[in-house]
Parts: sequence; structure tokens; C-alpha cells
Amino acid sequence: MTPALEWFKSSYSSNDGPDCVEVAIAHAEAAATVHVRDSKDTARPHLSFTDASWTKFVGTVTTLV
Repeated sequence: MTPALEWFKSSYSSNDGPDCVEVAIAHAEAAATVHVRDSKDTARPHLSFTDASWTKFVGTVTTLV
């Protein structure tokens, strides 16, 4: 059985704000998988990324800000 994901929001997000994403990290033997979902509708499907892809995405976004 797959364990439930533990979702979290950025500390920069307010609890009542509608424009947030939530992230959960699932650790496996070989690598981690990063899951991302819309906090407004948590029942909808979420996106999954390899840890390497997620790291590249965050690094790229950080340089744009």
C-alpha cells in the first residue's frame, strides 16, 4: 500500500489566500518524487516530477525573480 502524501504550502503563503500550490515529497529507494497540486481544489489530479526536474524548475524560477 502506498503511504499517504504529506502536503505543505510555502511559509510565504497565507492560509486564506486562494492562489497557492501545495507540495508533497515521496521518498523511494532510488529517488524522490515531488508532487504539486492546487490548494483550491485538492481533490483534482496533481502533477508529479522527478527530484532532478523539480530542482531544475525551482532553480530556474529563482533566477527569474
